Amino acid sequence: MNIHEYQGKELLKKYGVNVPEGKVAFTASEAVRCATEIQQKTGTQVWAVKAQIHAGGRGKGGGIKIARTISEIESAASQIIGMNLVTKQTGKEGRKVGKVLVEQGIYYPGEYPVQEFYMSILLNRASGKYAIVYSTEGGMDIETVASESPHLIFREEIDPGAGLQPFNLRKIAFNLKLSGKAFTGMTEFTGKLFNAFIKSDASLIEINPVIKTSDSIIIAADAKIVLDDNALFRHKEFQELRDTSEENAYEVEASEYGLNFIKLDGNVGCMVNGAGLAMATMDIIKLSGGDPANFLDVGGSASAASVEAGFRIILKDPHVKAILVNIFGGIVRCDRVAQGIVDACKAIGDITIPVIARLQGTNAEGGKKIIDGSGLKVLSAITLEEAANLVSRQIN
Repeated sequence: MNIHEYQGKELLKKYGVNVPEGKVAFTASEAVRCATEIQQKTGTQVWAVKAQIHAGGRGKGGGIKIARTISEIESAASQIIGMNLVTKQTGKEGRKVGKVLVEQGIYYPGEYPVQEFYMSILLNRASGKYAIVYSTEGGMDIETVASESPHLIFREEIDPGAGLQPFNLRKIAFNLKLSGKAFTGMTEFTGKLFNAFIKSDASLIEINPVIKTSDSIIIAADAKIVLDDNALFRHKEFQELRDTSEENAYEVEASEYGLNFIKLDGNVGCMVNGAGLAMATMDIIKLSGGDPANFLDVGGSASAASVEAGFRIILKDPHVKAILVNIFGGIVRCDRVAQGIVDACKAIGDITIPVIARLQGTNAEGGKKIIDGSGLKVLSAITLEEAANLVSRQIN
C-alpha cells in the first residue's frame, strides 16, 4: 500500500527519524496557516510547498515550489492544489492534486555546503536479505545514476537473522564520504530508518534526497514508503492511511471483492485462479497475438459472486476485445466454476465480446459440458493450445 509523503514522514518521526517540520493543507488559506505555525515553531524564513500524490518526479512537473514570504505560500498552494500534475510516473493523463505539504526550508546557508544523498531499504528476494541501497548522488533519477555511473551506487546486504550491525552503519557513512558530526548523524539516521522499515512491515522506504544541512544535520527531505499489504493485519492503524483516490478505480473495486487485480494496457481480459497460472495466461495471450488487459487472480476458491465481480470489472475497460478465463480445478471443482461463469454471464446480461473459458483439473469435462450447453456465447477449451487458438481467432 502506497502512502503520501506527509504520512510517511509522520510514520518515520515515530521511530525517531529526523524529518522537516511540516503540515498538510487542503486549501491555500490552510497552507498560509500551516506556514505561519511552522515559522513560529522553527523560525524558518523559507518554506517548501509540495504536491501530495502517489508519484515521483513532482518537482520537474511543477508540483514543488519554494516560497520565501507568506504571500508566496498562498500563491504556490493556489497553483498546485487542483492542478493536473503530470510526471514520468503518472503517465500522460497525470494526477489531480488535492493537498499540499508545507514544510520548513532546510537548504539554509551555513558553515558547510549542503549535500544530497540517496537511500532506500527493501527486500532482496534473490538473496533473502534486506538491502540498503545508497549513493552520494541524491536528488537525481537513481535509475540514471545506476546506468551511467554504477560505481556511485552502494549496497549493504543485511541478514535478517543477524540484523543491522554497527559496522554496516559505519561503512555506509564512510562510503558517503562523511566525517565528524555528519558521520555520526548518518549512522544514527540509517539505524533509525532501518528500524522504521522493520517495525512498520514496509516493503520499501526510499528517501531521495537525504540532506546533510549546512550545519551537518542529517534529515529526510522526502519520503516514499510502501507498506506490505500482507502485514496490514498487524497494523490496523495503517488502514486509515490508504487514499483510494490515488489508486486505479478498477483495482479499488476489485479489492472490495477480495480479488487481486492489476490494470494493464492490453486488449484481452484474463481471469485466473492462482498467480503463477495468471502469469502463464498472460504469456499465452501474448503468444496469441494479443496483449493482457489486466492481471486478475480470483483465488483458489472462485465462486459465482467473485467470477461475476471479475467479469464486471473487466468489461468496464473499453479496450478489451475478448476475455480468457483460465481456471485450474484443484481446490475448486471445474463444474462449479463453469456454473459460476454461466450464472455470472446471465446476471450481467448482454456481453458483446467473446468469452473463452479454459477449465482443467477436477471435473473438467463436466465443466465443459455445462458451458457448451448453456446457450451463451462462451467458447470452451481444455488445453492451453486450444485457449490460445480461440483467443487468436477472436482478436486477429
